[in-house]
Amino acid sequence: MYAAVTSATLTGTFGTPIVVEAHIGPGIPGFTVVGLPDEGCRESRDRVRAAMLSSGLSWPNKRVTINLGGSGERRGGAGVDLAIAIALLVANQDISQESVAGIAFIAELGLDGSLRSVSGLAPLVSCVGNMNVVVGDSAVHEALLARPSHLRPVESLLQLVSILKGEATWPTANTSSPEVVQDDIPDLSDVRGQGLARLALEVSAAGMHHLLMLGPPGAGKSMLAQRLPGLLPRLSEDEAFACAMIRSAAGIPLSESVATSAPFRAPHHSISLVGMVGGGTPGMRPGELSLANNGVLFLDEMGEFAPTVLDSLRQPLEQGVVRISRANGSVAMPAKCLLIAATNPCPCGGGERGACSCAAVARERYVRRFSGPLLDRFDLRVHLSRPSTNELISSDPGECSADVAQRVRMVREVSMKRQGMLNSAITPDMLDEVAPLSDNAMNILRAQLDKGELTGRGYHRIRRVARTLADMSGQTGIITSRYVHSALMLRAPIHTGMVSR
Repeated sequence: MYAAVTSATLTGTFGTPIVVEAHIGPGIPGFTVVGLPDEGCRESRDRVRAAMLSSGLSWPNKRVTINLGGSGERRGGAGVDLAIAIALLVANQDISQESVAGIAFIAELGLDGSLRSVSGLAPLVSCVGNMNVVVGDSAVHEALLARPSHLRPVESLLQLVSILKGEATWPTANTSSPEVVQDDIPDLSDVRGQGLARLALEVSAAGMHHLLMLGPPGAGKSMLAQRLPGLLPRLSEDEAFACAMIRSAAGIPLSESVATSAPFRAPHHSISLVGMVGGGTPGMRPGELSLANNGVLFLDEMGEFAPTVLDSLRQPLEQGVVRISRANGSVAMPAKCLLIAATNPCPCGGGERGACSCAAVARERYVRRFSGPLLDRFDLRVHLSRPSTNELISSDPGECSADVAQRVRMVREVSMKRQGMLNSAITPDMLDEVAPLSDNAMNILRAQLDKGELTGRGYHRIRRVARTLADMSGQTGIITSRYVHSALMLRAPIHTGMVSR
C-alpha cells in the first residue's frame, strides 16, 4: 500500500516541489517521517491524526512511513500536513491514486480538520503553479500572488476527500489576481531647508547611490529618508508581485492588494545578524536586506547598531544578493536595495563645537563603530545641521516629490539608454567609456589618490556620482571638474580628521 502526492517546501525566498510518499505495511503500529524533515514536519503526525479522526476518517493502525522526496536539503514545514493526510488516505485505499494526479496540496491542518495558511504560501504555490493547487480558503489572497494556473481553495479535509471521491465538486471562488494599488508616501515638500541633503537625496534616487546622513537630532534625517520612496520610480507589476512574495516567505501578513511603491524597511537598531541578512531557521527565512529588495533599507541611528550587523551589509551591497551557507544547505536571496543611513555625530547628539558634551575619546569611540570598508560603500555622505528658525516657521513649502521624481526618472532613462544599467552599477572597466573625465577632473582625482584620501573603490564611486550629477545637468558626455568637485563635496568625511575613503 503505497501512495505519492505533490507538495512544496520553502528555502529562503523560493519554493521547491517535493513528493510526499506514504507506505502502510504490517508491523508494530507507528508513524515515521524520513527525508530530512524539520521540526514542524515531525510534529505533523499529531496534527494529521487529530484532523483525520475529527473528520470521521479512519487512521491506519499499522506501520506508517512518510518520505519527503526531493532535494538533499532539510525540508518540510506545516505546509505538508495536507499532502501527508492525502497520501495516507490513498495508501489506505480510501481514495484512488488517479484522483490526486496533477494536484499539489499545500496547507496546514487544524486539529478539527480545517485547512489553514502557512508562512511562505506564495512562493510555495509559485513552484507548483502549473498544477491544480489545493490551499485553505482563507489563504486565497496570498496564494494568488503567485498567479497560479489553477487554484483550488477548500475549507476542510472532509470536503476535500468528498471532492476527490467524486461525491462533490470543486467550490467556486474569486481567484482573480490581486489589485495593484499605489501607497501614500510622505511628500518631500514637508522638509524645510536642508538644500544639500535634498540634493544628495535626489542624486541617491537618480543613480541608486548609498547615502549616509550625519547630524544632530531634529535635523530632519529621518524625514528625508522616509520620503525617498516617493522619488523612486513605481515598481512594475512583476516587481511588485516579487516583493510581495518575499514578504510572504518572511511570514509577514499580506493584504489583498499589491503596492507598487518601493519597499521601505527601517529595522530597529537592536536587530540581530540573522534578522538583517536572514537564515536562523531550516528554511532560511529572508531578513531585512531581502525585504528591502527593489526598495530602501533605512538604518536610523546607525551608531547604535552592532558592528557585526553593519559589517554584514558589505558583501550584499556590492553584489545585490545575500548568500547564506549553513551545514544543512545554502541559499542565495535577493538584496538589491538602496541603503540610507542616519547617525548622530556623537553619543549626546550635539555634534557642533560648544553644543557637544562628549569627551573627545567618546566621540572617537562612537565613530569607530563604523568600519572603513563599510563607510567606503557609501557613495554620498552629507552633514546636516538643524534648520534655522526662519526655515522652520516659513509657510512656503519646499519642492514636492513629484517634481523631483520627474527629474530622477529622466536621469534613470538616460543612464539605462546609455549603458543598460543605473550609474551606481557601472563596472570599473566601463567607466572610461561611459564616464570619461576631462584632464582637469582627472588631475583632481589623481591628487586625492596620491594623498591617500581615496581608496580604489572610492575613486570608482566618485566617478559614478559625478556621472549622475552630470546627467542631472544634461551633460551626458565628458565629465568636467565641476561635477567631480561636487561629487567630492557630497562624500565628506564623517568627522574632522577622518579621510574621505
